[in-house]
Amino acid sequence: MSPVAEPLVRVSVGVVVERRRADSPWIDAVWRGVGVLPDVLDMTPWTVIREQDGVTLFYAGSATVDLYRSETDRYRDNLASGTPSIWIVLSPAEGALPYLLGGVTADPAEGEAFTAAGANLVEAVPMPEVLRRAIEDFIAEHHVESEFFKRERDRADPEALAQRRRGDGHE
Repeated sequence: MSPVAEPLVRVSVGVVVERRRADSPWIDAVWRGVGVLPDVLDMTPWTVIREQDGVTLFYAGSATVDLYRSETDRYRDNLASGTPSIWIVLSPAEGALPYLLGGVTADPAEGEAFTAAGANLVEAVPMPEVLRRAIEDFIAEHHVESEFFKRERDRADPEALAQRRRGDGHE
C-alpha cells in the first residue's frame, strides 16, 4: 500500500451550518453548509449562533483546508472561476444532530467526489478573501507547470487489418 501524501499547508477555518424548517410532510428541516470563517472560533461545536424565523445558524466547529502540491492546477481553476469556493461536507450521524462536519476543501474535484457517498451533504460556499490570498501564495510557491505530451499512436499494419477469406482456417 502506498503512503498517503501529507498536505504541505493546513489552513484552519470555522464552519457555519444552517438548519431551515422545511415546508414538507416528509422532513422537518433542511440542513446545509452556508459559510466558512477565516478563523477558528473559541466555541463548542454545534453552538447556536442565531435563531430567527425558522432558521438556525450553528457554529459547526473547525476544520482544515489542506493544500497539496499536486492539486495546484485545481486550486488555480477554482480561483479563476470568478467565484472561488470552499466545499463544506456534512456526513450523516446518529444522535442529537443528524450531521457531523465531514470536512472542507478548496479542490473542486474533491468537493465533487464527496457527493459520491450519496448521503453526504456537500455545499460550495464563497471563499473568504484571506483564504483566497493564502491559496494564491501556495500556488505561486508550489505550482509547477507540466508540459503536455501528445503520444504518437503506432501506425496500423494494413495487412493485419485485411479481412480474411472464408476457408483459410481462420473463421
